[in-house]
Amino acid sequence: MSAALSTEQIQAALASLPGWQLEGAKLLKSYEFKDFKAALAFLNQVGALAEAQGHHPEIHNIWNQVSLRLCTHDAGDRITEKDLTLARALQSLSHP
Repeated sequence: MSAALSTEQIQAALASLPGWQLEGAKLLKSYEFKDFKAALAFLNQVGALAEAQGHHPEIHNIWNQVSLRLCTHDAGDRITEKDLTLARALQSLSHP
């Protein structure tokens, strides 16, 4: 079982994760692309990265808009180091 992080730990980590924010008990980042094809290409990168880490985001896609939410289910749907690790890795993906 993963240990949930404190609000202070999460806020400190968000300082180095541009565009990520706290939404309830989840980390959220939204992206906008030029079209659906670009959004889908990005989602394929997200999927490969998430699969490699064995930790999967909640994904919401409407045409050129993508929202990713991170939390850890075995920590009671709270934020853990797994979520921060995935968010940091997602920062490396190419997007507008």
